[in-house]
Amino acid sequence: MNVLLWVFQAYLAASFVVFGGMKILRDREELAKTAFGWVEDFSDTSVKLIGLLDVLAGLGLILPGATDIAPVLTPLAALGGIMLAGGGSVVHLRRSETAKAAVNLHFIALLAVVAWGRFGPYQF
Repeated sequence: MNVLLWVFQAYLAASFVVFGGMKILRDREELAKTAFGWVEDFSDTSVKLIGLLDVLAGLGLILPGATDIAPVLTPLAALGGIMLAGGGSVVHLRRSETAKAAVNLHFIALLAVVAWGRFGPYQF
């Protein structure tokens, strides 16, 4: 189970860092042309802040466990990721983007498994 948690963590971390990095590095107009149409409803600052939180959650899923420095941050990062993905689901559902909301629910399920495992029987 520990290996499976690491696989989930790596997949989630890569996803959060890549998507967060895109939100940070690209401007809102460029993001709106791709799969990030929701950015039109938010300010530039909000989009960059969401991107920063995504990157921090992604790093928090891997670095504390890999370095053995404050490993309790890993399940906390998973909980933060659940909040981010939950907020994303709400935004997508309000925009009638059910397929994108389902992707966020997929992330929420995996993050919940990581939080359960790292808080519970498979702590570092």
